[in-house]
Amino acid sequence: MSQSSSPAQAFAATLLAAFAKAGVRNFFLAPGARSQALAIAAGQLADAKKIDLHVRLDERSMAFTALGAALASGEPSVVITTSGTAVANLHPAVLEAHHSGVPLILLTADRPHELRGVGANQTTNQLNIFNDAVRECVDVPAPNGNDGESREAVELAVNAIAVAMGYDGDQPGPVQLNLAFREPLSASSPNAAELNPILSMPDIFEPHPEFAVLSSELPTVVMAGAGAGADAVELAEAFGWPLLAEPSSGARMGANAIIGYRRILEGSELASEIRRVVVYGKPTLGRAAIKLLFNEEVEVVVIKSKVMGHFDVSRRATKVVDEITVDDEVDFEWLERWRKADADHAAAESAALDRRSLVDAIWSATNDADQLVLGASRLIREADAWAPAKAIRVFSNRGLAGIDGTVATATGVALIEREGTTRALMGDLTLLHDASSLVIDPADGELNIQVVVGNDGGGTIFAGLEMAWQLEPKTFEKLFTTPQQVDLWHLAQAYGWSYIRVEDRAELGAALKTTGRVLVDVRLN
Repeated sequence: MSQSSSPAQAFAATLLAAFAKAGVRNFFLAPGARSQALAIAAGQLADAKKIDLHVRLDERSMAFTALGAALASGEPSVVITTSGTAVANLHPAVLEAHHSGVPLILLTADRPHELRGVGANQTTNQLNIFNDAVRECVDVPAPNGNDGESREAVELAVNAIAVAMGYDGDQPGPVQLNLAFREPLSASSPNAAELNPILSMPDIFEPHPEFAVLSSELPTVVMAGAGAGADAVELAEAFGWPLLAEPSSGARMGANAIIGYRRILEGSELASEIRRVVVYGKPTLGRAAIKLLFNEEVEVVVIKSKVMGHFDVSRRATKVVDEITVDDEVDFEWLERWRKADADHAAAESAALDRRSLVDAIWSATNDADQLVLGASRLIREADAWAPAKAIRVFSNRGLAGIDGTVATATGVALIEREGTTRALMGDLTLLHDASSLVIDPADGELNIQVVVGNDGGGTIFAGLEMAWQLEPKTFEKLFTTPQQVDLWHLAQAYGWSYIRVEDRAELGAALKTTGRVLVDVRLN
C-alpha cells in the first residue's frame, strides 16, 4: 500500500487505478462525504484522461445514466456513492440491470463496522440491500494501512469486472463492493493516476454449446424479444421462418421480418396454424405473442440468452439450447403466406394514425450513426405495431419494463455514442417521471440528444386494459390516466434545453433534424 496519511485514500486510489488499468472507462459519481476518497481518486484519473468521469446530483438518475452507458458500450460502468439513502436510490437501475444483464459495478461507501447499528448518522444496513439483484455483494472492511491491502484492492477490482461481465459463464449484471472507510477519509496522496497496479484478468469461460435438431415439417415462427440480436435474424432467414421481432430486440430487420405480426396473431388463420415458436431474448410487448407460448398445441423452443437470463414464462419449453438446426429443407410457402398477410396489414388504416406517423418519422430520421431509446409507454407498442424493418440501434429498458430513468438512460447512451443523434421516444408521463434527469452537467460537453414526447395527456396505454371499461370515466382518469398540467416549454427552459412544439408532420420532420439538447413536444390527438 502506498504511503498516505489516509489508508482510505490509499485503498481507493489503488482500487480505481486497477479498474482503469483493466480498461474500465466510464465512471459515474454523486458527491458525498463518506465516498470522498473514491471521488478524489476518480478525479485524478479523469484529469489524466485515463477514465471518463460523469458527475450527477441525483443517485437514481446517475445509476440510469450509467446503465445507458453500459448498454451502449457493452462495458461495465462504475457507480460511486456515499452511504445511506444514496445507496437505496440506485435500486431501480440495479433491478433493471439485473434483469437485462447489464454490467454495473457499484462502489457504495459505508461506515466502518464499529459505527454500524449504533445510530451513527447516514448509516443503514447496506449489505444485501439489493438482495439477489446483484451478482455479488462484498463487504470490504475499512483499510488501516496494513501490508497486503493494495493486493486486496486489485483483486477486488479484477473480480468485480469478471463477475459483472459474466466471464464465469453466468449472466452479466451488477456487482456491489460495499466499502467501509474510517477517518481520515481522504488525503492529497497517493495520486491514483500515478499508480501502476499489477493485475491479471481471468480467462473467459466458454461453455460447450447445447444443440437441438428440429423437424422441418412443423410450421414455425421465430419470436425475438429484447436482447435477441442478429442471431434471430440469421436463423429465421436460414430456415425460411417468419420473424416476429419487437423493436428493442435488435432483430427487426431483414427480409423475414413480419411487421404486423401482432394483428396477424390476434385475428388471422395463420396464427392457428403455428405449431412451433423459437424464442430469442425476452419478449414483453404483445399479449397475443405471449399467449401463443401458452398454447398446448405449440411447441416452445428457447434459445439461451447471454444477457437476458432464463425465459420460459409458460413453463412449457421443450428445449432450452444454444443453437438449433433442422432435419430437412423447409417449405418456404409458409413464409410467403406471412409476407402477404403483412402486406395487407401495412395497407390497413390505423386507428392510431397520429402515433403511427410519429413512429414512421422517428424510424425514417434515425440512420447508421444514430441511436434510438424507447420508453416503456404506449409508443413502444405502437412501434411494435408499425416500425419498419431497419437495421438501427434501438435500446429500451425491458428487463423490468418500467418507465423510471428513461431520460437518464438515453443520456447515458448519448455520452457513449457522440457521432450521431440519440433520440428518446416516450410518453408525457415517462418524461415527467424522470424530468430531473434533464439537468445538464457542463463537463459532459455537447450532446446531440432529442427527447421526443408523444404528448397525449396522460397514461393512454391503460385504455386497452380491462379497467378502462369497468370504471366510470372520471374514476379511470383519476386512477390510471393521471393527466398532468406541466408546461413543457417552461420545463425545457428551466433545464437549458431547446423546445420545439410539433402539431403536424412537416413540423415533426424539421424538428428531428435539430441538433443539441432538444425537447420535442409532439401533440397527439
